[in-house]
Amino acid sequence: MSYASQDSATKQTQGDAITPEDITASGAVASETAANYALMLADDALILAQRLGWWISRAPEMEEDIALGNIALDLVGHARFLYSYAGSAWGKTEDDLAYFRDEEEFRSAAIVEQENGDFGQTIARQLIVSYYMYGLYTALEQSQDDTIAAIAAKAVKELEYHVDHANQWTLRLGLGTEESHRRISEGFYYMWPYVGELFEDLPVHVDAAEAGIGVLPSTLREEFDTRIAAVLDRAEIGIPDVPQAMSGNRTGRFSEYRSYILDEMQSFARKHPGATW
Repeated sequence: MSYASQDSATKQTQGDAITPEDITASGAVASETAANYALMLADDALILAQRLGWWISRAPEMEEDIALGNIALDLVGHARFLYSYAGSAWGKTEDDLAYFRDEEEFRSAAIVEQENGDFGQTIARQLIVSYYMYGLYTALEQSQDDTIAAIAAKAVKELEYHVDHANQWTLRLGLGTEESHRRISEGFYYMWPYVGELFEDLPVHVDAAEAGIGVLPSTLREEFDTRIAAVLDRAEIGIPDVPQAMSGNRTGRFSEYRSYILDEMQSFARKHPGATW
């Protein structure tokens, strides 16, 4: 398949890589359990992509405008795969699930919804979430659901870069100037209360794990802690000694940000439903 073989200005295919359109065309239909699980994973990716997209033209270096934009684009790709598969269970498209669900229907983790803050705060979030996602999708490569496993295999390759990017910037800021060390340390202090929610075993996780589709987040925590501690130790940043925020169990109940993110993201699609380029 050649580059840009699709007839859309926004949906181009590079080489022979799997695309969301391939998932739809395959005829694979997700079970209810797989669909709910994929939907939750997609929400994390989409909301974080929206947050990172804000940095385009605002990053401290021109290269970072592109780097953070590319990471956001990777995450949008993950979301598209997962929404396409989830939608197969309900006769919905990826756009239906991204643009036409209400705030209460999303299941994103609180940490991906948090404010970007300064660059140090964003990098702190990126280190936490990238290591979490890398561990998660690595485990999902062994999923008994072939489509979930295929999506995970593609995502892991991109998440390796996300982890490396966050590692390098954590070290650069932590070992840089007094000011850069202060900012990255404060970034971790701000983000750390939301780490616990990532590793909660909610009913959607339990159902997926029992069906051989997903993994229990709690099983990923030990490896996550080890990897994060190693990076922070090298960067001379202490793990914040702060209480965990009250969990909303991914409902957005204690998040003031989700509605604003979705309002910005969904407004155009809702004003012009069914519009095509």
